[in-house]
Amino acid sequence: MNTMKFIFLGALVLLVTGCSTSSLVVTQDAMPVVYEDNGDKEIKNDIRISLFRLHNYTDTPRAGMRASNIIEGILYAKGYKVKSHLKEKVSSIKKAKKVAKEDGSKYFMYGGVSEWRYKTGIDGEPAVSLQLSLYKTKNAKLVWSATAADSDWGNASIGTTAQDLVEEMMEQ
Repeated sequence: MNTMKFIFLGALVLLVTGCSTSSLVVTQDAMPVVYEDNGDKEIKNDIRISLFRLHNYTDTPRAGMRASNIIEGILYAKGYKVKSHLKEKVSSIKKAKKVAKEDGSKYFMYGGVSEWRYKTGIDGEPAVSLQLSLYKTKNAKLVWSATAADSDWGNASIGTTAQDLVEEMMEQ
């Protein structure tokens, strides 16, 4: 009886872990802190980020725009002030730095989408792969960077998979 339970639990663990995989690599430095605990009260830092549309390295049309839109919402939810440049196509970090300076932003975010699709097969699991970098506008120095990939269950959407992935990237 105990052997049967062990086999069942082992199969269940393989099933659950086999359907959802993720990978994450983040720089040592974290995203700038918006809310700081200063003893008795919480201080809100005024952090403005110019956000540029992620480059689309996939076969999925507008994947960079879709991912950037999710990132924009998450940045707002975390308390950052965001200057959106999602409709503009910015081809280099040098150009992004120039635009961010014109915005008066302390930082700018730039990156790419490597995967944004539903896998083929019976379940059609969503698969997302993103790279995000945050630069200091003053000198284009890299402050924070994260690269991550995730896939989820067949009943999940690409949007929810991407949102969970971006939140995990920014928490590190």
